[in-house]
Amino acid sequence: MRKKRPFDSVVFTSVVALVIGGFLIFMSASLGLLVRDGAQFSDIAVSQFFLGIVGGFIALYITSHIPYRLWRHYALYLFIAAVLLMLLVFVPGVGLELNGAHRWIDLGVTTFQPAEFLKIAYVFYLGAWLSQRKSKKTRFLARVAPFSLITAITAALLLVQPDTGTFLVIAAAGGAMYFASGSKWKDIGVIALVGVITLSGVVFSRDYALDRLKTFINPGADPLGSSYQIRQSLIAVGSGKVIGRGFGQSVQKFNYLPEPTSDSVFAVFAEEFGFVGSVLLVFGFMLFGLRSLWLAARAPDMYGGLVTVGIAILVTAQSFLNIASMLAVFPLTGLPLIFISHGGSALFMSLASVGVLLNISRFKRA
Repeated sequence: MRKKRPFDSVVFTSVVALVIGGFLIFMSASLGLLVRDGAQFSDIAVSQFFLGIVGGFIALYITSHIPYRLWRHYALYLFIAAVLLMLLVFVPGVGLELNGAHRWIDLGVTTFQPAEFLKIAYVFYLGAWLSQRKSKKTRFLARVAPFSLITAITAALLLVQPDTGTFLVIAAAGGAMYFASGSKWKDIGVIALVGVITLSGVVFSRDYALDRLKTFINPGADPLGSSYQIRQSLIAVGSGKVIGRGFGQSVQKFNYLPEPTSDSVFAVFAEEFGFVGSVLLVFGFMLFGLRSLWLAARAPDMYGGLVTVGIAILVTAQSFLNIASMLAVFPLTGLPLIFISHGGSALFMSLASVGVLLNISRFKRA
């Protein structure tokens, strides 16, 4: 093990800025729910602040001080635990169904989405397998079967809920890790082809996914139905112009934007801070992602590098998919914006994952 250095200040600073700025815009977006739906402020903000931010930074502190190689030893057990938690969402009285989706476990005082834990468990386990692979001269099936099996199990658990958006994010992280491990181009090509075929099958076999694809192709087809959210989002983004209406001054969040604190929080941000603010937000995620990849290239071993790549892609892929869907350059996914959207358990797990990345950064090569 290399000598410890201070953890990477660039990654930490970018995350702190995103979380603090995100909480402010989350508070502004919450006003829409308070006025429109009569929600209690405590119901909206308490989980986000105490579980997400306070609990999340405590988790970040703890995981940043746990030697990252320890996760490798327990990767299989963590992955099995994540699979069991994913199955619990279908148990009556334990799992919580919302709008036909089984994605949450009811903890009484709050809810927990086990897919958030599955994301980091998948990265740990896939990184452990990829970093200890034998010679790449082995047969094709031996090279790709373990990766395919790990990813297929993860995909099945997510798609049956259904949670296609999280599956896309995990697939992106897994693909990036597989590429970064030095796999053969032939293997990467075959896996990518199978992934495209699988995703196409999912889209064309599910009405809601097909509707989102049709809406993406023709946003004006059903302005009061399937196209409503994206049209209202574009109105909000356009209303922000160059510098925005000002903090707290969004109009769309009160009566028009669906899920202003979750899926559509970027639209609220763009309306209040305009083009300039939106560019700064995108830059914040880019800074986090590019700096993390820079750290991955200087990780002390392959496992550390692969886990860093996985965490970086989990955060940036989901964030950019959310932003892209609100700008109508990608079909709606229902994915929240990392560090900003409503979801205390999601923010908690995201910050805990960043802590792992920061621990790896303490052992980077000069």
